Amino acid sequence: MLDPSSSEEESDELLDEERRDALLAAGGGSSPRSLPPPPRDPRGREGGAGRAASPSPSVLSEGREEQERLQREEREKRLRLQLYVFIARCIAHPFNAKQPTDMARRQQKLNKQQLQTLKERFQAFLNGETQIVADEAFCNAVRSYYEVFLKSDRVARMVHSGGCSANDFRDVFKKNIEKRVRSLPEIDGLSKETVLSSWLAKYDAIYRGEEDFCKQPNRMALSAVSELILSKEQLYEMFQQILGIKKLEHQLIYNACQLDNADEQAAQIRRELDGRLQLAEQMARERKFPKFITREMENMYIEELRSSVNLLMANLESLPVSKGGPEFKLQKLKRSQNSAFLDIGDENEVQLSKSDVVLSFTLEIVIMEVQGLKSVAPNRIVYCTMEVEGGEKLQTDQAEASRPQWGTQGDFTTTHPRPVVKVKLFTESTGVLALEDKELGRVVLYPTSNSSKSPDLHKMIVPKNSQDSDLKIKLAVRMDKPPHMKHCGYLYALGQKVWKRWKKRYFVLVQVSQYTFAMCSYREKKSEPQELMQLEGYTVDYTAPHTGLQGGRMFFNAVKEGDTVIFASDDEQDRILWVQAMYRATGQSYKPVPASQAQKMNPKGGDVSADISPLYTDRGQKHGMEEFISANPCKFDHAFLFQLLQRQTLDHRLNDSYSCLGWFSPGQVFVLDEYCARYGVRGCHRHLCYLNELIEHSENGSVIDPTLLHYSFAFCASHVHGNRPDGIGTVSVEEKERFEEIKDRLSSLLENQISHFRYCFPFGRPEGALKATLSLLERVLMKDIATPIPAEEVKKVVRKCLEKAALINYTRLTEYAKIEATAEKDSEAMNQATPARKLEEVLHLAELCIEVLQQNEEHHSEGREAFAWWPELLAEHAEKFLSLYSVDMDSALEAQPQDSWDSFPLFQLLNNSLRNDTFLCNGKFHKHLQEIFVPMVIRYIDLMESSIAQSIHRGLEQESWQPVKSITNSLPNVALPKVPSLPLNLPQMPSFTTPTWMTSINGSATSEDLFWKLDALQMFVFDLHWPEPEFAHHLEQRLKLMATDMIEACVKRTRIAFEVKLQKTNKSTDLRIPSSLCTMFNVLVDAKKQTAKLCILEGGQEFASQWQQYHSKIDDLVEETVKEIISLLVSKVVSVLEGVLSKLSRYDEGTFFSSLVSFTVKAAAKYVDVPKPGMDLADTYIMFVRQNQDILREKVNEEMYIEKLFDQWYSGSMKVICMWLADRLDLQLHIYQLKTLIKIVKKTYRDFRLQGVMEGTLNSKTYDTVHSRLTVEEATVSVTDAGGLQGITMKDSDEEEG
Repeated sequence: MLDPSSSEEESDELLDEERRDALLAAGGGSSPRSLPPPPRDPRGREGGAGRAASPSPSVLSEGREEQERLQREEREKRLRLQLYVFIARCIAHPFNAKQPTDMARRQQKLNKQQLQTLKERFQAFLNGETQIVADEAFCNAVRSYYEVFLKSDRVARMVHSGGCSANDFRDVFKKNIEKRVRSLPEIDGLSKETVLSSWLAKYDAIYRGEEDFCKQPNRMALSAVSELILSKEQLYEMFQQILGIKKLEHQLIYNACQLDNADEQAAQIRRELDGRLQLAEQMARERKFPKFITREMENMYIEELRSSVNLLMANLESLPVSKGGPEFKLQKLKRSQNSAFLDIGDENEVQLSKSDVVLSFTLEIVIMEVQGLKSVAPNRIVYCTMEVEGGEKLQTDQAEASRPQWGTQGDFTTTHPRPVVKVKLFTESTGVLALEDKELGRVVLYPTSNSSKSPDLHKMIVPKNSQDSDLKIKLAVRMDKPPHMKHCGYLYALGQKVWKRWKKRYFVLVQVSQYTFAMCSYREKKSEPQELMQLEGYTVDYTAPHTGLQGGRMFFNAVKEGDTVIFASDDEQDRILWVQAMYRATGQSYKPVPASQAQKMNPKGGDVSADISPLYTDRGQKHGMEEFISANPCKFDHAFLFQLLQRQTLDHRLNDSYSCLGWFSPGQVFVLDEYCARYGVRGCHRHLCYLNELIEHSENGSVIDPTLLHYSFAFCASHVHGNRPDGIGTVSVEEKERFEEIKDRLSSLLENQISHFRYCFPFGRPEGALKATLSLLERVLMKDIATPIPAEEVKKVVRKCLEKAALINYTRLTEYAKIEATAEKDSEAMNQATPARKLEEVLHLAELCIEVLQQNEEHHSEGREAFAWWPELLAEHAEKFLSLYSVDMDSALEAQPQDSWDSFPLFQLLNNSLRNDTFLCNGKFHKHLQEIFVPMVIRYIDLMESSIAQSIHRGLEQESWQPVKSITNSLPNVALPKVPSLPLNLPQMPSFTTPTWMTSINGSATSEDLFWKLDALQMFVFDLHWPEPEFAHHLEQRLKLMATDMIEACVKRTRIAFEVKLQKTNKSTDLRIPSSLCTMFNVLVDAKKQTAKLCILEGGQEFASQWQQYHSKIDDLVEETVKEIISLLVSKVVSVLEGVLSKLSRYDEGTFFSSLVSFTVKAAAKYVDVPKPGMDLADTYIMFVRQNQDILREKVNEEMYIEKLFDQWYSGSMKVICMWLADRLDLQLHIYQLKTLIKIVKKTYRDFRLQGVMEGTLNSKTYDTVHSRLTVEEATVSVTDAGGLQGITMKDSDEEEG
């Protein structure tokens, strides 16, 4: 049977072994998401004999697995608790890091439910179910945003990965509408910035929906605070969640570690730093180093350890002594070298002087009342004074002696640890000659910081013969302890160098700086210590009583090489407080234990110090935390612990409500920085672990900011390659191997992200991520930190990635378009699909391809800011992408029937996109597209040319020359008529049908059909925007020549038809110009107009000059034809006038008919009213002229040709009349001839003047001759027969009607 003590010791040893197995195990070989398994029992408890005896191996196996699981969970829990102890100390007393305030603000992430809600809100807006008023342009922008962005599976994937925020959604919409608004026309009084602001406000209204906005500001305020600066309580709570620590466990750790005691935490830090220095010295002595890449780094490693500890000491030294108290900054000691001061145990350290120890106390004296005052009349005035010796004096208010109560407080400041306070009671003197008031009593007090602060009654010293023998005063004296005064009180002391006599003194433990403490003894009314002892290097402990020393009951001492100081107090509690305070000040690793308590835990006797650890373990076992609190941090593998801590923190961060992209919050950065500095975690190890975690999360689909990866990788690269900013440091073999491994993983990750750039960075989100990824890839490809990699190598890698991206993008696009999916599911159905269906599908796929290329240019062109070659590679990616599309396109086009023109929209769609792209215009795919459609365009033009020529021939043969309404100018975008494919005869073009809403009257059906087809054909070719200039000019030239030939044929045929039609009309005054002749006239007029539009070729000067010669022929032909038609028409109408004049010739003088008519009229006039002969003829002719003028003016559209026609008509008419009168120059006109001619000439003159004939033409010499002759004839008749003219005269002032 084992001895209980041995059993206890064995259990303690097993406990220590378990802790070492769990906490000191190397972290490199462990699983990234679990702790390393415990070592197996070497004694083979699972041996073969045991298995043979087992009746049920499966049951035993399940039991062992359950036991192992429970043990693993217990180890993990213990490890988390130990880690939380270290973290809590970092939070409680930080001295290296601060919470950064310059980190980018992270936005709240969107989740799946919010995305679905957002889709519903935008769909409701588009359906008109909201109260938001918007114009059509905004609705189109929202519809595009909804269809392209919100419904995209790439956005849904990004939301699922937690890398998308509301700000990203708003930025994409803003970029989209900026592009749209810039393309809108300018509106007076409305700037585009105003439109943008209005649209964004409406977007925000749609985004918010009908949420309750009252609670939103509170949530935003809390989130903003938690994202920026956290309090200690919030940090504790955060890491409780990260490590899975219960609130009760935190509270136990908090109290046991005294996290609220700054002195205890500072002492803990000093002990830890001292332990790290000792560990470095031990490592240097035993030559047990990590494996470095060079042997010279071993000594450098020791120097690194020492310098890091010295830096921490300096940081601790620079802190204020105590936080939260009065302002007290450290007194900087006057030292020649800081390193000598920081090197603990240096023999040449500089000693403190008395002037370095300066204390400042605040005293509050409150005088309450005086009791036992009898010597003064009740109505006399009394008052008190108070003073601290060496300082100012204060006085209370006056009170009556019957009621001496005040409650007055006086505040004083002194530098004396043992001040003298005097309080006096006075009464006013009534004597006339009295110079001073009478003192009734006084009290002298000697307060200390430990004195009672509650009001007490003090007996006053009264003058001799005073009646107030029992005079007392009630007052309170509060003397506050300064923050750097750690303890004070009376002790007996005896030392070898100071305090050489055993006597009772007043001691103060003063903290001069974080690493400097002094025991000082003071006398009354002295600000400087009488003697002092610097505590550096001393060890304090409890001791047994010294029998030879008189005074003091409880002893303890402070020991240092060559010096021992013995202290004694009057009670045990005071001794414990002094030892605890000096234990914190000395920074010693050994923790003193009172001998009485150690004896209780070790009744068998033995070494007390050996049993201290079991004592404290048992003392804390009631809560189970003492093991973790008393553990020595220097004995733990903090590299492994930090790896676990950083992993858990990153998991927590990626799962919180912020779109962090892998960035820690300021509070998390602060704790991790403090942990690394305090416990000596190497920076390269920290960033290597960070990179490993970030790469793993990124490979699993999380969105990680490449800038963050770049930052950590650059740090590791500069460390491994020896190019650190702070100089060359030690590099272990493990760090270098891990760096190379992570470098390969990172390179593969970046190449994969670039290959999937549309899906890793959808719509350019996160902003700038693609640019940062390219920059990081360039950095990763560098062989070392100093030698830049040639741009061609980076370009080669990126080109390979983009080639993969083209295949990935097109494959996913075809899956989205359901072309390949349909082919895989039912190949026969796909093969039997109609050509029109195939063309429709490939046209839809072309639209998707163009959309992809536009999105690449719009959202993924940021790489050009970092690399000038990025646009070139993106163009190569687009060519590769389009080459994959060309396979499907060629297959669909081959399936189309011969002479089918339905594929032209496909060319227009693709060409309009490619021709505006600097890199893709006339590229490989663009040229391939042209090669496919060149024969189709030529074939189409050939068929159309033959068809139009045939339609002219047949149309003019059957033409009725009835006027129709034009569509040439009214329908410029009418689709080109289809040309059916016939094997033998060219197709007959469909007859032109006139829209009923037309109002302008023009040419014939054949001519209008001709002009419309020529215009539509040219517009069709123009809309193709053929990218190759030579072929484009060839097409344009051919169409212009075709139009010229067609119009020439039409003009000639119209000229012949006009002459034939005109010959069929009569020459009498009954002639009315047929509408068919006007239609023919209009055909020629339209031909003139269309020639300028359809036959003019735009080109260079030389080319244009050659074309001008050919084009002038058609112009001359049209012009000459119009002139001929006008001449024919004028000849026709002038011949009517000739017929009228031939009728008037019958009245010539000397003819038989003239004499007979004159005699008959004169004889008949005596008996009846004879009508006026000749006036009907004049009226008939005038009516003929006027009506034909109206017909021409109404039905002919060209004003210029009408004016020419009227000019020639008027000139011809005057010429015919002049010649008729010239033939009768020797004859006197008959009265009836004169009257008719006067009326015809005057009415003709007036009518043509009203029609716009110029004055020069009207008043020609011919007209003057006719006017003169008729005026002379009129004068002759007026002499011979004054009443014969009946008021008809050549004068302009006549008022005759008609």
